[in-house]
Amino acid sequence: MSRSRSLLRGRGSHDSGKVGMVELFFDLVFVFAVTQLSHSLLAHLSLGGALQVALLMVAVWWVWIFTSWITNWLDPEALPIRLGLFVLMVAGLLLSSSIPQAFGERGLLFAGAYVFMQVGRTAYSLWAVRGEPLNMTRNFQRILLWLMFSGVFWITGGLLEGPQRLACWGLALAIEVLSPSLYFWVPGLGRSTLEDWNVEGNHMAERCALFVIIALGESLLVTGATFAELATSAEGVLAFVVAVLGSIAMWWVYFDSGAERAHHRIAHSSDPGRQARIAYTYLHVLIVAGIIVSAVADELVLVHPQHASQAAVLVIVGGPWLFLLGCALFKWVMNERPLPPLSHLAGLAALLLLLPAAWNQWFSALALGSLTALVMLLVAAWETLALRERAASRQ
Repeated sequence: MSRSRSLLRGRGSHDSGKVGMVELFFDLVFVFAVTQLSHSLLAHLSLGGALQVALLMVAVWWVWIFTSWITNWLDPEALPIRLGLFVLMVAGLLLSSSIPQAFGERGLLFAGAYVFMQVGRTAYSLWAVRGEPLNMTRNFQRILLWLMFSGVFWITGGLLEGPQRLACWGLALAIEVLSPSLYFWVPGLGRSTLEDWNVEGNHMAERCALFVIIALGESLLVTGATFAELATSAEGVLAFVVAVLGSIAMWWVYFDSGAERAHHRIAHSSDPGRQARIAYTYLHVLIVAGIIVSAVADELVLVHPQHASQAAVLVIVGGPWLFLLGCALFKWVMNERPLPPLSHLAGLAALLLLLPAAWNQWFSALALGSLTALVMLLVAAWETLALRERAASRQ
């Protein structure tokens, strides 16, 4: 296809990796999705409920990150691609609205919207790259076949109920999560290569950072909305401050240095596809999950500051722990350290040490939330000071 008719994103220019306004508009759908996920977890705070919400959360992330890969390859400012994103927005709203009842009466709606987004987007992309090099066409053909295969289990699960739906959807999601690590191998078509996944590093890093902002924004929204409905009290004000400080600490841990250094590394990498697949496609799901769970924890602490059930304990400790684990692995992969940052490992250990005492009701929900926020603030301060000392020693 001639350059004038090509729908591929330009490469090499100053603006080639810039996130477009239509992509930010598309992301608004996922603000709603993140809110639905946190509310669903709060409403089903049990092992079964947690498994269901975890599956839905990974599915939401997977459809978003796959779309980000597509807009990394294709130009969202081109009219056909922009129109395709608008269609995906409609399907995304249907998917998001069905999240609370995805394991109830709206299971088929969720599955149908999800499959439409995954399969439809990939089929449309296959049309968009017609006339481009054969390896790009083959790449989309392989992806499409994998998504059609998983789609059978999504739709089947939507027609079933209870544990059968969970099992079917779990299998469908496992197929999709496993497929990139197998390079979408298909009999007769072979497998894709990392050269086929030559991404624009600036764009991928910025897209994932924006999703982290979406999740943090939802956390602050939950905190503000919950606090607004409470009667004014010293405990309520303290819980509000603790929740906000926890969100600030999360922002600091991710954005102060880690996101920028990772951004620079993938933008100047000779192998950006590998880093995009591991660090951004897989590891960021832990970071986003940690923020969503922490938002639920903040609401629990605000509403019930005096008491923490065992489920609440797991949420209050588990949110920051998942976030720190994701950030530690992300920074480890993107900086080729011999180990993840020591500050993060210490924070993970400290959070685990809180569990036995909290499990035995030694702390109120407010006290436990305060301690987890303190751990996050200490991790942020430790890493910042360590990096500044390292920078000073090099001068």
